[in-house]
Amino acid sequence: MNTQTNSARSAWTGMVSVDDTALAVTDTGGAGIPVVYLNGSYADQSHWKHVIAELGDGYRHITYDERARGKSGTSSDYTFEASVRSLDAVLAARGVERAILVGWSYGAMLAIHWAARNPERTLGAVAVDGAMTHEWLDDATKVQVRKLFRRLSPLFPICRRLGLAARMSAVQHAEINIELNELCAPAALDPVFDRITTQTRYVLATGGNLGGDPKVMEQLRAGLGAVVARNPNIKLSAKVPSNHSKILRKDFGAVANAVRELS
Repeated sequence: MNTQTNSARSAWTGMVSVDDTALAVTDTGGAGIPVVYLNGSYADQSHWKHVIAELGDGYRHITYDERARGKSGTSSDYTFEASVRSLDAVLAARGVERAILVGWSYGAMLAIHWAARNPERTLGAVAVDGAMTHEWLDDATKVQVRKLFRRLSPLFPICRRLGLAARMSAVQHAEINIELNELCAPAALDPVFDRITTQTRYVLATGGNLGGDPKVMEQLRAGLGAVVARNPNIKLSAKVPSNHSKILRKDFGAVANAVRELS
């Protein structure tokens, strides 16, 4: 792969404006292939430190906190399309023409969508235990999701310090989760998979996660087989022992290897 798709940049940390807010961004700089990391629903950029350390300084690592996460500002818009605009703004601000996108959970969906929409700007995509089709979201499940976040809301201040919650209300947390699951419906996600023409790698976890039944999660992951069979650009790089929540901390090596496969 041609690594000279972006000019060398100096290391930089600062704020990037988008819509009605500003995002905290870190760019390690250098002349290596740019790798842009896309966080889980309520996570911050700190979760990528092990993957970045494993890949080393041969790459240009760009991380950022999405709206109301980490050190970024709050916003009036937390929809998925707002997250797409956030990614566009970060790439433009840092002068990135083409990049490898690495997304975990919610970030995996963002990576898949952006790659499908912008094949000429995507050197490759790595989806870490996210962006998998399912149809289990119905009106009753939506009610359960909203109840879950109301029940968890007293823990938000503690979770924020761990990078596991945003500066949002329980309602806003729930709606982000619901919208993501709506995007996972086969009617919504399968056409995205079919449009992907860039090399894409999946790294899957094992078992469940907070609010996710292990059997259900494994069924979702098994469904990726049909996608891989249908689109030769999408491949499974690894299935690792860690669960969804611990995969970036325990199996960061597998994520780094998937990036290497694309570079």
